[in-house]
Amino acid sequence: MDQAPGSRQDGDAHSALPVCYRHADRETGVRCTRCERPICPECMVSASVGFQCPECVRGGSGTGHAPAANQPRTLAGGAVAADPRLLTKILVGINLAVFLVGQIRPSFLDNLLLIGQWPPAPFTPVDGVAEGQWYLLFTSMFAHEAIWHIAFNMMSLWWLGGPLEAALGRVRYLALYLISGLAGSALTYLIAAPNQASLGASGAIFGLFGATAVLMRRMRYDMRPIIALLVINLIFTFNPGFNIAWQAHIGGLVAGVVIGYGMVHAPRERRALVQFGTCALVLAAVVVMTLVRTSQLT
Repeated sequence: MDQAPGSRQDGDAHSALPVCYRHADRETGVRCTRCERPICPECMVSASVGFQCPECVRGGSGTGHAPAANQPRTLAGGAVAADPRLLTKILVGINLAVFLVGQIRPSFLDNLLLIGQWPPAPFTPVDGVAEGQWYLLFTSMFAHEAIWHIAFNMMSLWWLGGPLEAALGRVRYLALYLISGLAGSALTYLIAAPNQASLGASGAIFGLFGATAVLMRRMRYDMRPIIALLVINLIFTFNPGFNIAWQAHIGGLVAGVVIGYGMVHAPRERRALVQFGTCALVLAAVVVMTLVRTSQLT
């Protein structure tokens, strides 16, 4: 028997969830309030009542429905974009460009590191942040030395970033990415050894892990896949053989969970205040950690 679009058959038809009409591998319990097609978080557009599918928002693809709202919104209240992965593509491009320059001119990485010089070795630490170069908290997020490092981070950014960008909207997604990365850098700066060079987008990537877990819980999805993936990554994080700055991973993860919770659970009537207020609180924690460590080093 043929399977109808938006449905999944198994041994227990009463317990099976329908699948998104655009993504057949994603089960969902949410339907468009206009055409009643099943929609996953990436396809949800927040409307005055419930969520609608992209076709109904645009007015149709043959459905005959009028546009749902003058300004369609994502799950978190962001503006719906024609390309829901645009920022993710730009971030991947920036990271790859910095990596290629670093391969051609290895000394280029020395100007981007959070602490010390590359490669890490016993030396007199060069701590630009303590000397007022706070921008290193930011630039170190885009520098990678090893091919396996950037490959893992960029694959994770693509897999996690696209759905999050679609669910949060560009502004909120960018805030999540950058602030999570800064939180990872700040925690590294605060407690890492003074000769432990740190670089890479891992703090921001773990922020995406944290926010994805919050979003999946909000949508009542099966949490086991993301938890298993996170546990595996944490095992690698604390494996001494990989020489990984675990501080950046933990700092980014905590920031991602906090910001993600504020983004997807903010009440509609105070949505922007709660969402960006949460971002401001995490940024304040970044500033405090940076000031505390700087006072210890100067």
